Amino acid sequence: MRTVYLGTSDFAAGVLRRLSGGAHRPQLVLTRPDRPAGRGRRLTAPPVADAARELGIALDQPEDVNGEAARARIAQCAPDVLVVCAFGALVREPLLSEHEIVNVHPSLLPRWRGAAPIERAIMAGDAWTGVSIMRLTAGLDSGPVCLQERVEIGPEDTYGTLAARLEALGAALLARALDERPPFVEQDEAQATYAEKITAADRTLDPRAPAAERERIVRALGPHIGARVALDDGTFLGVLRARVAPGGAFEPLEVLPAGGRPMPYADYLRGHATP
Repeated sequence: MRTVYLGTSDFAAGVLRRLSGGAHRPQLVLTRPDRPAGRGRRLTAPPVADAARELGIALDQPEDVNGEAARARIAQCAPDVLVVCAFGALVREPLLSEHEIVNVHPSLLPRWRGAAPIERAIMAGDAWTGVSIMRLTAGLDSGPVCLQERVEIGPEDTYGTLAARLEALGAALLARALDERPPFVEQDEAQATYAEKITAADRTLDPRAPAAERERIVRALGPHIGARVALDDGTFLGVLRARVAPGGAFEPLEVLPAGGRPMPYADYLRGHATP
């Protein structure tokens, strides 16, 4: 089947690498333009752009995927299906109607529609999450679903460990959906929840919150975003690993001082006051 792939993130790059090794290798990959990143604000390519170049797949990075030039580039490939995975920009009309579009979404839709489904599932203490293959529509992850499979969230899972499992599952379900073309079933709107984008406030641990809640936030944001605690001098101390200690207290295990390197929390305390 001829496909065109739209994606941006590390998760989307992983799915692309797996998809490219099978019968549905994309004819074209579209991703977001390079953007400044890091402290030096160096122009950086999205992970999907790097993956496409490694795989030798034609690449386009339009400012607007819905614009005439991008749509013409897609049409030249005569795709049977457009595949979207963590693209990070809205796909609008007329592109929505010009092609069949399927979306790889790492949650058990209709739970956790939106930008940060993996993080929000861990933060909420969900026992399960998964991957849904859905038809892209104008709504936010509200289109009908053709395949869905669940994955258990372990007590030590971080975003990194859970995303890796969901990435593999997402690629497998996508290939199966393209091979078998199962029917689509509408979602139950009454069960919908939303995974808002992670903000600076989400990253900052509230010392008044329960220890278990703070520990889940650390796992949900590691290692890609990172949780942190505010210090009296106005700076932040990154918290890379933590646990709920016997007795129920929140205990950092590994931290990242501003401008420094990761270190055990016990080493940090030798030269600093308790945050």
